[in-house]
Amino acid sequence: MHRIVLEREHVMTRSEARETAFILIFEASFHNDLNIPEFYTNELENMALESDAYIESTFNGVYKNISELDGLISGSAKGWTVDRMSKVTLAILRLCIYEMLYVEDVPTLSAIDEAIELAKKYDHDNAPAFINGIVNAVADAKGIKDK
Repeated sequence: MHRIVLEREHVMTRSEARETAFILIFEASFHNDLNIPEFYTNELENMALESDAYIESTFNGVYKNISELDGLISGSAKGWTVDRMSKVTLAILRLCIYEMLYVEDVPTLSAIDEAIELAKKYDHDNAPAFINGIVNAVADAKGIKDK
């Protein structure tokens, strides 16, 4: 008896796409003079991934709005500047705040929960609480806690 096995393409979940966007944002933080579209294309190729609309729009959106995002982070992080934060923490914060402000189909609380999960996986032990405090302060200041 012969068996035919059809390979199914893996469809990336939103959490997986978010994690990939986080990794790209983190990687990009090591490059000062960055050509965003070129970096995006090269990194996807290096990671052997297909382009994804969510990842591309989120990655580009973070860098298009980075001054605003960093200003909100600095304004909500009492006694901290973005220069003092780890690149992992900063990438998670930029991603979460971008999602809260600009991604219509991501509820604020979901963005916050996902940021905390990324912090638990990739950052130090104190990072989840630190990140939670900052993103909640931004959500409160922007009046988007219930979005």
